[in-house]
Amino acid sequence: MATEIKKKISIFMPTLFGAGGQRSMLNLAHGITDKGYPIDLVLAKIEGEFVEEVRDPINVVNLKSSRALTSLPSLIRYLRAERPAAMISVFNYVNIIAIWAWKLAAVETRLFVNEQNTLSQEAGNASNWRGRMTPILIKRFYPWADGIIVVSNGVREDMSRLTNIPLKRITVIYNPSVNSSEVLEKSRAPLDHPWFKPGQPPVLVAVGRLQIQKDYPTLIKAFAEVRKVQPARLMILGEGIERETLEGLIAELGISQDVSLPGFVKNPYAYIAQSSLFVLSSRWEGLPTVLIEALCCGTPAVSTDCPSGPREILKNGQYGTLTPVGDVDALSQAIIENLNNNPTTPPVESWQPYEVGTVVEQYITMLLGNHTKLPS
Repeated sequence: MATEIKKKISIFMPTLFGAGGQRSMLNLAHGITDKGYPIDLVLAKIEGEFVEEVRDPINVVNLKSSRALTSLPSLIRYLRAERPAAMISVFNYVNIIAIWAWKLAAVETRLFVNEQNTLSQEAGNASNWRGRMTPILIKRFYPWADGIIVVSNGVREDMSRLTNIPLKRITVIYNPSVNSSEVLEKSRAPLDHPWFKPGQPPVLVAVGRLQIQKDYPTLIKAFAEVRKVQPARLMILGEGIERETLEGLIAELGISQDVSLPGFVKNPYAYIAQSSLFVLSSRWEGLPTVLIEALCCGTPAVSTDCPSGPREILKNGQYGTLTPVGDVDALSQAIIENLNNNPTTPPVESWQPYEVGTVVEQYITMLLGNHTKLPS
């Protein structure tokens, strides 16, 4: 009997820098190949911390462009040459470029755009014209695509409200945030760090790029209040443009000996699993992957109730503590209460909806099947 030839799927991203959206799409690529589908991971430029995590049989296509916009001609050539059955692009400005390339290529490939963040917050906090213009471009061009996928109900409602795209045109599929066997295996890796030796003060851990969105100044100020009450340490894993500002604030508050900014860490799960508390202090998110990973690691969590994702993930506070965005006092109090009250380990059902295997099936149905059957 002839072997079924499965259709090729492509994922288009600018790079593989170490952020939650890139991590999730890499998980998706691996999950799709595990189902036997050929995958092209199409990158404007091959760079970023996750490059070395790409496994066979994923085929990496390097468009050799300095940035996403200049990859337009190369993406058109790729689509005409390879003609994948479906392509998904990720991140709003990249999605616009993908739509243009797809239209100009005039191929039968089905195109889906994926939105990872709360659009109103991202555009409202943008520092350049491109970011501020994004909602206008989305309103104009997203309806051209075969489907619009967002990562949470909050992102869906926000996008529809801001762009007037009907809710029925926007489908929620959670990010494939957790490959539980891989996360749990990495979480058990030995950790040779003096802060995690027996008898040391409790360690709070946060993970994410050092950028305005993550609002680490609020976390650092809240930690300074915690230190006035009890011994503790804070470790923020990630790198970014706000490093100098954060280091200045840490020095100003006199807590340098108890705060560490080690940069990007290849295996954050070992740190998360051995910490006393995971903290997310973001101003906005879409569906924060690292919060889901923390639950999978069995670490109690405190998160800002930012738009969007944490309230959905933590089930209105059932699986962790929610605090108002930017509220130093509320965040410090939540940290103190969690450190002193021995919160329960997050249950399996807190992270199961985001398991790679579950989400991959939804994506394959959406990309290659009758996507109107998926719940929105």
